[in-house]
Amino acid sequence: MLPFGILVLYLAASAASVVLYAMDKSAARRGRWRTAERTLHLLSVIGGWPGALIAQRLFRHKSSKPSFQAAFLFTVFLNCALLWWLWSIQ
Repeated sequence: MLPFGILVLYLAASAASVVLYAMDKSAARRGRWRTAERTLHLLSVIGGWPGALIAQRLFRHKSSKPSFQAAFLFTVFLNCALLWWLWSIQ
């Protein structure tokens, strides 16, 4: 079993991802300051990728940009590998 803190981290990072994707989509529509893609990817690496995936579908944001999607899939893989590693050492 993984520590309860891991679940809390995933939930918090996923919630933050949804909020940032929503803010970035709004900023894109209004021509305002945007959230850096590296920030979105960092949240995915630390466990926010489920929320990011939901936000991409919900807001139709960053879902059709191939370079972003390739990096996003890499962050999901990296996060899952780290999670597996954490699980395996316990």
